[in-house]
Amino acid sequence: FFNSDLTCTGGYDAIIQYLNEGKRTCKEVEEFMKARASIEEKYAKDLLGLSKKVCGHNEMNTLKKSLDIFKLQTEHVSLSHLQLAQSMREEAKKLEEFREKQKEIRKKMEQQMDALHKQKSSQFKKTMDTKKTYEQKCRDKEEADQNVNRNTNTSNTKHIEKLYTKAQQAKQNAEEADRLYHQNVTTLGKLRDEWLKEHIRACEMFEKQAMERINFLRNTVWTHLNQLSQQCVTSDELYEEVRKSLEQCDVQEDIEHFVNLRQTGDKPPAPVMYENFYSGQKSPTGGPPSRLPPPIIR
Repeated sequence: FFNSDLTCTGGYDAIIQYLNEGKRTCKEVEEFMKARASIEEKYAKDLLGLSKKVCGHNEMNTLKKSLDIFKLQTEHVSLSHLQLAQSMREEAKKLEEFREKQKEIRKKMEQQMDALHKQKSSQFKKTMDTKKTYEQKCRDKEEADQNVNRNTNTSNTKHIEKLYTKAQQAKQNAEEADRLYHQNVTTLGKLRDEWLKEHIRACEMFEKQAMERINFLRNTVWTHLNQLSQQCVTSDELYEEVRKSLEQCDVQEDIEHFVNLRQTGDKPPAPVMYENFYSGQKSPTGGPPSRLPPPIIR
């Protein structure tokens, strides 16, 4: 992640963007797990409310026992989902703490690197400015020297002295510009060495953070899935108690229990006989009365 341009931070910026995207992924997984925990909590509360509803209240014997266990285990399932929701929130909290810890470590390193980038960029600009000044002063010196050489045979002594003085001044200016330019190049070199060392250290630290983040996220999701799988196992174990109870539910026994508990007698009522109003005699067959009027007895 180096660049040929000393002032370019493209490689470093690409790393920082990657880390920011990783941090965003941590936040997204964290929010996902919190949302799943809320769903589990709502489901658990609804299930708990359902387990309190009347279900087979008037039933009796073995079926009543099975229905009571059915409601009880439904309540236990709801409580296990509440525990699952709490476990998910704890895992989300661990992820949040991990994300914040990495953020603090990164913040210190990024501040240090940003300061070095600014110093490097500022010193590079200063060095380039002094280089331009140095080159210009050198050109001025060369021009002054050429003027002196061109007027060597001139009889005007004052003019020659003036040109010579100007050449000497141009030489001093060039030497001073050279000194400043060289000084700035040396300072820039030291800054470059310091930046290079810190850049490598930052890349190593950022790589370590990225590896830790990927591994932490992987383990977090793995744990999340294990929790969901364990919830399925727990629910099945609780439901198995209901199935075992249903296996003990005896249809014939429940019928006999009802008969013994609520029986009212073993003899049916006698048939209702026809009684003639006038004769006071009962119809031997108990059939419907004759449509003819009774005979007149004198």
